Amino acid sequence: MKNQSQKKQNTAAKGQIKIHSFNDVFGKDFKSDKFKKTYTKELVRLRLARQIREMRTAGKLTQKDVAQKAEMPQSVVARIESGKHSASLDTLERIAHVFNKEVQLA
Repeated sequence: MKNQSQKKQNTAAKGQIKIHSFNDVFGKDFKSDKFKKTYTKELVRLRLARQIREMRTAGKLTQKDVAQKAEMPQSVVARIESGKHSASLDTLERIAHVFNKEVQLA
């Protein structure tokens, strides 16, 4: 009978993808308040990036279009949409204004 390590090696060797649950990956870490706070911040950043990209594409606008209307470089819009960079409240308000939206803080 094969042990877990051998099964994982065989699965990887066959080019198959192993799917892990949230608890498998973050179970222990998620008990930490610091981890939860950081994880939540990242989720907010990714959701915001997705919302901006969705509004932009729904409006058939390019990143350059949004940037020009918000009076900022296109690279700022690209960085925000990537979800890897934070944005100041001023920057978010300028982008929101392009879409006739308001930034609401919870």
